Amino acid sequence: MFPAKTYTARRARLRTKIGHGLILLPGNHLSPNNYPNNAYYFRQDSTFLYYFGLNLPALAGLIDTESGEEMLFGDDFTVEDIIWTGPQPSLRELGAQVGIAAAFPLSELQTRLRKAIAQGRRIHYLPPYRGETKLQLSELLGIAPALLHDYKSVDLMLAVAEMRETKSAEEIEEMERAFQIGYKMHTLAMKMCRPGVVEREIAGAMEGVAKSMGSGVSFPSIVSQHGETLHNLCSDGVLQKGRLLLCDAGGETVNNYCSDHTRTYPVGGKFTAQQREIYEIVLAAHDHVAKIVRPGMMYTDVHNAAYLKLAEGLIGVGLVDGSASDVVASGAMTLFMPHGLGHGLGMDVHDCEAMGERSFDFSSIAERAAASGTCIYRAAWRLRPNTVMTDEPGIYFIPALIDKCRAEGLYKGIVDYEALEAYRDFGGIRIEDDLLLTDKGCRMLGDKKIPATVDELEAVVGKK
Repeated sequence: MFPAKTYTARRARLRTKIGHGLILLPGNHLSPNNYPNNAYYFRQDSTFLYYFGLNLPALAGLIDTESGEEMLFGDDFTVEDIIWTGPQPSLRELGAQVGIAAAFPLSELQTRLRKAIAQGRRIHYLPPYRGETKLQLSELLGIAPALLHDYKSVDLMLAVAEMRETKSAEEIEEMERAFQIGYKMHTLAMKMCRPGVVEREIAGAMEGVAKSMGSGVSFPSIVSQHGETLHNLCSDGVLQKGRLLLCDAGGETVNNYCSDHTRTYPVGGKFTAQQREIYEIVLAAHDHVAKIVRPGMMYTDVHNAAYLKLAEGLIGVGLVDGSASDVVASGAMTLFMPHGLGHGLGMDVHDCEAMGERSFDFSSIAERAAASGTCIYRAAWRLRPNTVMTDEPGIYFIPALIDKCRAEGLYKGIVDYEALEAYRDFGGIRIEDDLLLTDKGCRMLGDKKIPATVDELEAVVGKK
């Protein structure tokens, strides 16, 4: 937790940005796993953490933008609770930790909100992403769950996203700590990458590092020899010599800031000539992006720069034909990299996208997403100093996608489908690091680099 003054300043700035009505920021509740007293690992809502700092379930924050009153709602632990949990701070003591003097039982929140609604005051809230929160907001505000998104506060969405996107010095320090967790996770995975090891052994070992150094993994780890499946969470495969293992994983600090890195390397420690050729193309695009990113750039310009670099490499190995710009303009690169170059990073992996288009109405952008070959629309994202974004180009050989494009006659004269037959069992390669935008350019987070070149990887992978 940061000092109380950090949260006080954040709330004051948010209050000024919104200017009217009440801001309601509910925290998360415990979510039962298989029966009520056995909950999933608790993860607090990141926006509640950002403004109220308390990593405990069943709390809510309320800010009156006009009177300036800041309130914390929750329930003190009873003796029956303390039997199971041990002594706990009172709600008032918790509030004092983050600069809030007004603390009330959770039951009083609805009374206060309904009074404000009766007075015609606006209640600002973010689009909810959890079922428990949807039901809570529905009861508090008298809005049917299906209609909650119709009454969300776009002003609040934009204000929170703007504040959370640019990181303070305190936050950057936390993200440097998150890098250290990720570094140990990935270098351990590399050393474990030997034939006969089960993928989940590596995934479990990485998660153990994340739990021992912080609050756990920042998202479910992707550890798979089928790297062509972009979000492959099945880790049941047994490592086979000569195949590629893709590890996309990150750690989260105790203050809930994240890292997110991907490395792809050969089981047994040696790239084949074909693997090395494709790997060098992806690495060149990854490094190129890290050289050109600077404040003021549009995300789409960075994405297209990566596409151009990848296209140059694919032309060089004979998988596509024409100029790099023509290949990109044709849309053919979505066959090889059907995702965006990167995303925001901070208290969440895919920072603030819980309040973005994916959250409330993906159907409205389905046509645009299909045309661009990406699942998130980031075309309006202009990079600013102290933004953190991932740099994660990849090349994937997805048999089902190749067959579909070929059957539909797409990219004729550009994609050499016959040459692609030799890559049907290749898998996929992705290389990812976290970039911090500076005043003039960018730098990778971390005081060292996770092994990334062919020589670096071959010197580490599979070594005890």
